[in-house]
Amino acid sequence: MLKFIRENTEIVREGLKRKGYDFDLDSLMELDRKRRELIRERDSLRHLLREKNSLIAAARKRGEDISSIIAETKDISQRIKTMEKSLGEIEKKVEDILLSLPNLPSEKTPEKDTVVKEWGDEYINRREVIPHWDLGPALGILDFERAAKISGSRFVIFRGDGAKLERALINFCLDHNTSNGYMEIMPPVLNRPYTLEGAGQLPHLEEEMYYCERDQLYLAPTAEVPLVNIHRDEILKEEQLPLKYTAYTPCFRREAGSYGKDVRGMIRIHQFDKVEIIRITKPEDSYDALEEMRSEVEDIIQKLKLPYRIVALSAKELGFQSSFTYDVEVYSPGVGRYLEVSSISNCEDFQARRMNLRFRRRDGMVDFPHLLNGSAIAMPRIFVAILENYQTEDGRIKVPEVLVPYMGGIEIIG
Repeated sequence: MLKFIRENTEIVREGLKRKGYDFDLDSLMELDRKRRELIRERDSLRHLLREKNSLIAAARKRGEDISSIIAETKDISQRIKTMEKSLGEIEKKVEDILLSLPNLPSEKTPEKDTVVKEWGDEYINRREVIPHWDLGPALGILDFERAAKISGSRFVIFRGDGAKLERALINFCLDHNTSNGYMEIMPPVLNRPYTLEGAGQLPHLEEEMYYCERDQLYLAPTAEVPLVNIHRDEILKEEQLPLKYTAYTPCFRREAGSYGKDVRGMIRIHQFDKVEIIRITKPEDSYDALEEMRSEVEDIIQKLKLPYRIVALSAKELGFQSSFTYDVEVYSPGVGRYLEVSSISNCEDFQARRMNLRFRRRDGMVDFPHLLNGSAIAMPRIFVAILENYQTEDGRIKVPEVLVPYMGGIEIIG
């Protein structure tokens, strides 16, 4: 990474500017210059020390006095130790800076958020509807008050057919993804710090994480974290790619700094269910893979017959690890706006470099693969959209047709 920055400093500077990051590249380059200078000086002294040790061995054989040469070797050894200490300190600073350096936006990323598709206008419930935060408790399928008694604000209990609907959504999404060639994974939701660093979640999202200090483990904010780390520190074979994984996990986020109407109901909660998809691909295939993933996510929402739009995010709206992102947003009439239910991102080789994940091409060359991730799909807002778009005139919920088999034949909730 340092080599790329050194050789493409202005490209990196411009990319950071597009992404809205005020990053002191000059200080990083100065540290890198000092680092390389120390390495040269240390290696030169190591070479000199080897020469002196050879002289000592030869002089000893001849029976000559070697005290002065030994004194020189001690001095050289001490200088090497001092340099290595300084080098270690500089390399730690460089490592910390690089961990806080975001991915650069793709040339394909627009300068403004751009709606690239709208679908399902005919499925919008145009009557005045009861918002989900009132309807769910009224039907006995959501309980915010008792959840708060157990865990505090911004948690929810799913009850009865509400719990069944949540489970139906999870199973439907998993079945959809596996039918598209993704291997289902059940990963741990407790993750070591370096897994979050590799995925690009740490250190910048430290305040958003739930951390178990005693065990030094983080609750996963998304299944993307364990999924992309499955092959860290490995060299895959070209013929293994692409790898496609899907997983359901509960996700945990503090949502620090979230205020206003988003804290009401299920729009922004601390624990939520999500089904994730990731791909590991050859670099030349990754943007075709991105479009395939977008199509797969759209297919889920179209089968649910929910109105949605696709937004290509601007460079300044990209996540830390992303080079290009599509947001998928469903419309909820009770909330009165579009709600993000999926982000589909190409992180290019950013995560692979942080995790030291590589692949060997057929010609023997070793390269970094591209990693892509997408929500397929995040449940809370899809649940909200169903309650508000499938609401009947008498305040009940019609179950989307595609979910009826997963609901044991239940067609109406309430």
